[in-house]
Amino acid sequence: MDRYNGRRALVTGGGSGIGQATVLRMLAEGGDVVAADVSEAGLKDTAAKAGALADRLSTVIVDVADEASVRAAVASAVAALGGLDVLVNAAGILRSSHTDQTSLADFTRVITVNLTGTFLMIREAIPALLEGAAPAVVNFSSTSAMFAHPYMAAYAASKGGIQSMTHALAAEYGRQGIRFTAVQPGSISSGMTDGSGESRQSQGPGLPEDADLSLFAKLSPALGKGFAGPEAVAGVVAMLASEDGAFITGTEVRIDGGTHF
Repeated sequence: MDRYNGRRALVTGGGSGIGQATVLRMLAEGGDVVAADVSEAGLKDTAAKAGALADRLSTVIVDVADEASVRAAVASAVAALGGLDVLVNAAGILRSSHTDQTSLADFTRVITVNLTGTFLMIREAIPALLEGAAPAVVNFSSTSAMFAHPYMAAYAASKGGIQSMTHALAAEYGRQGIRFTAVQPGSISSGMTDGSGESRQSQGPGLPEDADLSLFAKLSPALGKGFAGPEAVAGVVAMLASEDGAFITGTEVRIDGGTHF
């Protein structure tokens, strides 16, 4: 499959998990990709996994919560690619706690990285996307935006905001040719859900020691196969940002194995 031949993409959270899987998928389909992440080690891992395809991969360090860092990273990516056709906002963090015990600093940090970080990346990328070919942006919402995920109020709020923002942006820039979609991953095994690594600016769920696990009983995939790997989401992201998704904008796609019917 060569849907990304000549297509230029910037993927945040590209150092592990779904972001890394998306980078590798777009490279495999012929794309030129810049992987952006807060973790230098994660980006080196992505480059190593790209193997022979690494000649079409560039990397850049970015803290999506920092305006200056975002501005510099987007400029660097656009220069490396010679333009921009696709932006994927996969960077995010997850922190869990009893809401009555959640500090304002922790709540604000989740909102800043997930929601504000997505906004900053989009804002800085729009000028280049307007000059790109069939430009598309894929944002990362979550099943938590629409369904109850206990102990994750800040995360749910951030992902609900991303979903709403995606709809607004699709309306605002549709006539100028930029498509905006979102994915809602759920029951996906990644650095965020298993608590491993610092890549994708992620932190594991770290449920409270006294968490009522019965509240998670309905969060099991209906397909009976357990959690899926990040590749399950990467394939959908690649479709949405390709010509196969040319008539899709202003909506979200849930990828959860039937966890939420």
